[in-house]
Amino acid sequence: MPKGYNGKILHVDLTNGKLEIEEPQDAFYRKYLGGSAMGMHYILREMPKGADPLGPDNVLTLMVGVATGAPISGQSRLSANARSPLSGGSGDSQRGGFSPAELKFAGFDGIVVKGKSPKPVYLAIVEGEAELRDASHLVGKLTGEVDDILHAEVDPKAEILQHGPGAENGVLFSTIVSMSTRHNGRTGMGAVMASKNLKAVAARGTKKVEMADAKALAALNKFGPKAIPENGDMDGLAKFGTAVVVMFNNTIGCLPTRNYDEAQFEGAEPVSGEKMAETILQKRDTCSACVVRCKRVVEIKDGPYKVDPRYGGPEYETLATFGTYCGIDDLAAVSLANQICNEYAVDTIACGATIAFAMECFEKGIITTKETGGYELKFGDAEAMLRTLNHIVKADSEFGRTLGLGSERAAKIWGRGADECLITVKGAEAPAHMPQAKRSLALIYAVNPFGADHQSSEHDPYYEEGVGDFNLDRLKQIGLGAPQPAYSLTDEKIRFAYETEVFYSMLDSAALCQFVFGPAWTLYDGEQTAAALRAVTGWDITLDELMAVGRRRLNLFRAFNAREGFGRKDDYLPKKFFKPLKGTGPTAGFAITHEELDTAIDAYYKLAGWTANGVPTRAGLRSLEIEWAADYLPA
Repeated sequence: MPKGYNGKILHVDLTNGKLEIEEPQDAFYRKYLGGSAMGMHYILREMPKGADPLGPDNVLTLMVGVATGAPISGQSRLSANARSPLSGGSGDSQRGGFSPAELKFAGFDGIVVKGKSPKPVYLAIVEGEAELRDASHLVGKLTGEVDDILHAEVDPKAEILQHGPGAENGVLFSTIVSMSTRHNGRTGMGAVMASKNLKAVAARGTKKVEMADAKALAALNKFGPKAIPENGDMDGLAKFGTAVVVMFNNTIGCLPTRNYDEAQFEGAEPVSGEKMAETILQKRDTCSACVVRCKRVVEIKDGPYKVDPRYGGPEYETLATFGTYCGIDDLAAVSLANQICNEYAVDTIACGATIAFAMECFEKGIITTKETGGYELKFGDAEAMLRTLNHIVKADSEFGRTLGLGSERAAKIWGRGADECLITVKGAEAPAHMPQAKRSLALIYAVNPFGADHQSSEHDPYYEEGVGDFNLDRLKQIGLGAPQPAYSLTDEKIRFAYETEVFYSMLDSAALCQFVFGPAWTLYDGEQTAAALRAVTGWDITLDELMAVGRRRLNLFRAFNAREGFGRKDDYLPKKFFKPLKGTGPTAGFAITHEELDTAIDAYYKLAGWTANGVPTRAGLRSLEIEWAADYLPA
């Protein structure tokens, strides 16, 4: 009898409306744990090579993990995977909230979606029973409106995940969202969901997740609240949310400013987490069973930018992309931008960064008022930023429709040197952690299978000289114990990048929150992560075995990408990152060099056991017990 998981995967064929339940063996769950490792198992096997990302042959998976729904912080996560419409390679994104746990309570560990419905439908899963229902009345409605309708139709306590009107309007960086605030944000998974005419998934269940060792898990759970005040990183995250990072990154010269041209912003303090807490913060919100409560809820009743608390509040990345990237220090304007993105379900990182890209193009004369439709789009102009955002999500102008394709495609449409203004990797706009300052991120941004991502490895300050014993002792659990000089990319820093990427990959397989379980700064360390999974499942699982799961996931992603024609040529960084940073501060003048990046990529491939082209080998896949994936590698 499985512990922690249901042993049921729901397969949905939207073309013919067929629903089937698969009951995998226990060994399948132990091999993948859940999340995107499990999702890639199905995608590689069931998606034909060359499938159109927005066509019926694309396969969309929605997977939780073996610990989802357990009574402990950080367990309510869901991975969405498919072929990305932004890159044509693997698409991956994680989300928290309450819907992952609710899907487990409703009787399922994941959903595999194929085909395309002839009309809009939504999937209702209630107490182990699933059915497709008409969703034509939901099309065009804002996410909060859809939530209200489905709560009335399905169950007031149902948890709903949906694509929004942004995806219906053709925005490629659209998301899958729940609670109108929790997003599978990156890589365009909302656009894929919309292309299948699957409007939403509504889940409701009361099945309790059975624990193998409830007492051991309870002891870990009790440790959490006591540990927060003693851990400076967690205490700051709890008090100020991810926005606590604004001032830290500004201090170390790692806050992207005016589309990544500078690394410090003179207006950082007005858009900081501390300022948010002092002014517009209404309350702290949380995910299922989590004591950290890092989510922000803001409200603005007066002034030109009114903000509804229903749509949460901005994260660090949003404050940066709509704020510092755009040279804007107006917290109210950025908060409204966050609300609009939540209403239309679009990724705030891609959207804000795309607007900043357009601002630089305007500043350089690559585009003019002819492209914008008559208005000037300048850094620091909050009104112009919001106007452009509305054009994007509503697709009500040629300018908005172009930017809705993402900055990389917009640059190809405009030409005239627009590519010099890009900050994209594999179609994904870079998040708000600068690889010029956090050097190992230069490597991870380049090699990550789904593009530049800040949550795919640990960040450099935790492995640089002066790091505290608390953080270093945790990293030693995965063999890392020699901190490196600041702003360096040494062989040891490359190993740090790879090993922590493997750890983070495991977390995205187990569907565990990277703010709660982690190798360096989080609530629980690596050994406690293994202990939690032992308590839930009853398996004698070790940290080494968990790391093997992380490697398994990375290899499946690389195998998929290789099948679709990706290789070393795609593991590159944009031109802008090789140009010296402007402005002042500790990283002014910094740039990545082609030589150091090429050297780092060579070393990374060797650590991963891949070819010089970045492709897994049959022997490597065999050692990870996924030799079947070699059948999908290019000849």
